[in-house]
Amino acid sequence: MIQFSPENGVQELPDIQASGDTRRVAINKVGVTNVRYPISLRTPGEGKGNTFQHTVANINMFVSLPHTEKGTHMSRFLEVLSGRHDDLCSDSLTELAEAMRQKLNAENAFLELSFPYFIEKKAPVTGQSGKLDIDVTFELTKGTVDDFIMTLKIPATSLCPCSKEISKHGAHNQRCELTVKVRVADGVNFWIEELFAMIEECASTQVFSVLKRPDEKWVTEKAYENPKFVEDIVRDMAVALREDDRIVWYQCFSENFESIHSHNAYAMVEHDKRGA
Repeated sequence: MIQFSPENGVQELPDIQASGDTRRVAINKVGVTNVRYPISLRTPGEGKGNTFQHTVANINMFVSLPHTEKGTHMSRFLEVLSGRHDDLCSDSLTELAEAMRQKLNAENAFLELSFPYFIEKKAPVTGQSGKLDIDVTFELTKGTVDDFIMTLKIPATSLCPCSKEISKHGAHNQRCELTVKVRVADGVNFWIEELFAMIEECASTQVFSVLKRPDEKWVTEKAYENPKFVEDIVRDMAVALREDDRIVWYQCFSENFESIHSHNAYAMVEHDKRGA
C-alpha cells in the first residue's frame, strides 16, 4: 500500500491486512456489500441481433480468506469492478468473478447482483403495451466449485378455491409473489424472459402494467375460472421446472398476500435433478 505526499513523494505504508493471524479461523466470505453499479443485460432481441437492457444493480463481492491471513484488501474489489466500467454485462460476470479471485489471491470468489428488470407485456384484450418490473438476482461462485443461480420474483394473482366454492357471489383473490431459483446445465443459455413466462402461468392469472376495461374484465374472469391455493401454485411451478431439461436444480415458492386475513400464505418446493 502506498501514499502520495507532495512533501515526501511516494511513501510506502505497512500492509496490515496482509499480516498473519494465529486464531486458526478461516473466513468463508469477506468483502463489500451494497455497491450500486450500472450493468447491461443481454436480451433475446427477437431476431434483431444482440440487444441489451440497461439497469442498476446492488452488488455484493466476496472472497474466501484462509486462517493464516489477517484480512482482505477491500479496495481491490472496487478496483476490479471499476476496471470493467465499459464492458460489465451479463456475458462478462464469470470473468469478473475470476478477476476478483485472482486480484485478491483467493481460493474462491462470490458475486451477487440484484437488480430490477423490465418485461414488455401486452394487455390480453386491447393489446396495450406496458413494462412490468420484476426483481432478479444472479449469484456466482468461482473457484474450487463453479456455480450460478438465477432468481426471479414475479408478481401474480391468485383466487381462493375454497372461497369460490362456499360463496354465493364471487370469491376473494389476492396478489401473490412467485419466487423461482434455478441452476441450469453447463453451456446452456436460459433467458430471464423464458423463465418469467414459464412461472407466471402457474398463478390464477397474470398481472399487467396497463389494463383497459375489456382487459380488466378478462383478468377478473380468468382468475375466477382458474382458482388456486398457494399449494397448487408451487406444485404447478415445480412441474414446469421439472419438465425443462435445461434446469438441473430448482427452488420455487409463492407467498400469497391474503386479502381477508392478517397473515400471508406460503409454500415451497425444492428439487435437485442431479440426485434423482
